[in-house]
Amino acid sequence: MGAKPKPRTVVIVALPGVQLLDVAGPLDVFAEANVQAGYPAYALFVAGAEPGPICSSSGVRLMPDRIVDRDFQEPIDTLLVAGCPNAVEVPADGGVIDWLRRRASRTRRFGSVCSGAFFLAAAGLLDGRRVTTHWAVADMLASKFPSVTVDKDAIYVTDGKLRTAAGVTAGLDLALALVEEDLGRDTAMRVASQLVMFFKRPGGQMQFTRKGEAVPAGRAALQELQRWVAANPSLDHSVASLATRMELSPRHFARLFRAEVGVTPATWVEEARVNAARRLLEFVNEAPKQVALHCGFADADTLRRAFNRHVGVTPAEYRKRFARITEVPARQH
Repeated sequence: MGAKPKPRTVVIVALPGVQLLDVAGPLDVFAEANVQAGYPAYALFVAGAEPGPICSSSGVRLMPDRIVDRDFQEPIDTLLVAGCPNAVEVPADGGVIDWLRRRASRTRRFGSVCSGAFFLAAAGLLDGRRVTTHWAVADMLASKFPSVTVDKDAIYVTDGKLRTAAGVTAGLDLALALVEEDLGRDTAMRVASQLVMFFKRPGGQMQFTRKGEAVPAGRAALQELQRWVAANPSLDHSVASLATRMELSPRHFARLFRAEVGVTPATWVEEARVNAARRLLEFVNEAPKQVALHCGFADADTLRRAFNRHVGVTPAEYRKRFARITEVPARQH
């Protein structure tokens, strides 16, 4: 019987305010992979910025195994940065950023979970790369770091040696994908079975967004128009009809809308109609044809295509996962 390979060193960087599941989720996947593989395929470490407990966003404290820029002499196979709910507002420790910049280049692969992408971006490690992060901060990441291409729907993204995951539980999906890379499909499937998780999660993360409705923007008159559209999704909302309501020419209206709202009128109307469809699918037990009619779509196929574009799954799949319809029990006689 041949000797088992040396464990791959996996380091998860956890900074103050870290989301606990961004750390614990991937660690549990790798730990279960050790069990399913029958040998220690991974050596797991949590790294902190300084000695002492790391206070997570939930208040639970983590004790780091190692301190960045101090205790790592051995090679790191996989380096991941966990996210923090306040990662967007709080500047990262300069020493941590410098360490990430140096060590990432010497790893086999590196990446982030959730808003941990902001720390990698601050280190310049995402420049020219395609990445993902939590849907709620994806636009902010793209705006703050314009050289980064952000896929706001992906559960996880692979770009060369870089791996990035969407929000929170997507860290488990990413870790499972890394296990499949290293130990093969069969082992990864056993891990997924043991942890009661999807081997490949259906759809992207946009199905989990809770936008409620397309947010009005621009001058007061345009915002009033947008609120009217959102409240009446089934009506005719062509550029010509909306321009008439604003008492503008269609060309002037379209130009003004795009300049102040940031998208074309047609794009905004479609998003408003999809959001209306989401609410009906969650709360009303109607056929897709009726949902399409109430939300201004020509037919169920047009609804399905638009829904898939914006949400990443079909209306039927969305209803199956998110419906809150309560069946009324039959009356006893």
